[in-house]
Amino acid sequence: MSSYFSVFRMRWKMELQYRGAVIGGVICQIFFGLILICLYRALYAGKPQTMPLDSVVTYVWLQQAFFRMLLSSDSELTDKIRTGAIAYDLCRPLHLYGYYYARIMAQKLLGSLLRAAPMLVFACLLPRGYGISAPVSVPAFLCAVLSLMSGLLCVCALENLTMGFTMRTLDARGMQALMNLLMMTLSGNVLPLTLFPDSWQRVITLLPYAQLLDSPIRLYTGRYAWTQASQIIFLQAVWLVILIALGLLLWRANQKRLVVQGG
Repeated sequence: MSSYFSVFRMRWKMELQYRGAVIGGVICQIFFGLILICLYRALYAGKPQTMPLDSVVTYVWLQQAFFRMLLSSDSELTDKIRTGAIAYDLCRPLHLYGYYYARIMAQKLLGSLLRAAPMLVFACLLPRGYGISAPVSVPAFLCAVLSLMSGLLCVCALENLTMGFTMRTLDARGMQALMNLLMMTLSGNVLPLTLFPDSWQRVITLLPYAQLLDSPIRLYTGRYAWTQASQIIFLQAVWLVILIALGLLLWRANQKRLVVQGG
């Protein structure tokens, strides 16, 4: 485990070097957050919804704050797959899946923290109706944080699954675009899942994408009672086991038929 922790720490330090990207990301996500909030305010002015506007605004800010957790990938791994340099990683005394899982976790975790902290401070300073609301209770907040960490583990497993398919196609654009579309739509980033029809929600909320950000945010806003946290985290754990198992099987199959060209 110490080896994987070292990999995590090295990737963490590498992410700290991209301060300009962090500033640009914060400004961009704040801008989009304000645009979305204005759109929802216009929607509610014409036709109020069952979900309170303050909860929708909070949902938007939390989604934007942790946007980096969803849409970030290990471009270095993609280049290694394309050029054949991944052969060097096969010589490491580490499991290849665990090695890249630790890397992508450090990238997503630090990237999210660096962007979320200033964004949430900014959202707290905005007036009512535009800013983020406080959690419904302390237990709800703690359960939301725990669920968010479980969601991070799931999204890292999804990312490694995507890279497993990239090893077969040698081009990450198609699979990455499909995965990004599914994650943005079914995690509630494009439209809060609470605004979907109830019949749709019964299916969507069981998918792995809803476990990434939608479930933690619902715990935070009180749409899920904090007493339901054990059920939600159990569902996240089930999906985590399934996704890691599928990823391990795919990576193992890829290593058996791996052909490296070049010299």
